[in-house]
Amino acid sequence: MSKEKSIPHPEKYRILVKESLSEKRYQHSVKVADTAACLAMRYGESIDAALIAGYLHDCAKEIALADALKICEEYKMEVSESEKRNYQILHQKVGRIVAERDYNITDGRILDAIMYHTTGRPDMSLLEKIIFTADFIEPLRNKAKRLDSIRNIAFNDIDKAVRLICLDTIEYLTRTGIDFDKLTLDTCKFYTRE
Repeated sequence: MSKEKSIPHPEKYRILVKESLSEKRYQHSVKVADTAACLAMRYGESIDAALIAGYLHDCAKEIALADALKICEEYKMEVSESEKRNYQILHQKVGRIVAERDYNITDGRILDAIMYHTTGRPDMSLLEKIIFTADFIEPLRNKAKRLDSIRNIAFNDIDKAVRLICLDTIEYLTRTGIDFDKLTLDTCKFYTRE
């Protein structure tokens, strides 16, 4: 898709998602954006790109599954069987399309950060790791068993934080019997390899 372009002011996207998301989803998106901005400052990534990706990472989360599948078909986005069964995974792909189509995002780094914020992917860019991590550690989250530890680690070693998030995610999905796709497993294998 698109390459990096000049980045518009992030506040525009905060206002737009406030108008299009439920209050709970909006609050989560703001917390992810704030956390991502802090991580971006720590690691030398674009703060504006981190804010925009954080605000928009769940821009498709509240789209009905049937509508999401139609969007993927229209934009020729391949959908796996596990994505068809689990919208928790599919919304990231639909989010990339919606961010580009409805929010006019042209920066490929931001689009990729949205597209892989749930599953991750092997060899993520720094911005992708920041959004992946921020989504897991943002202040409103409270259920992951090693959350406090991962929050501390995220600001010292983002790759280690990604590794721990992957391990905890696979453990949780396995324990609860929730379906996960190959990309989640590939991400975990990549970041936990010795």
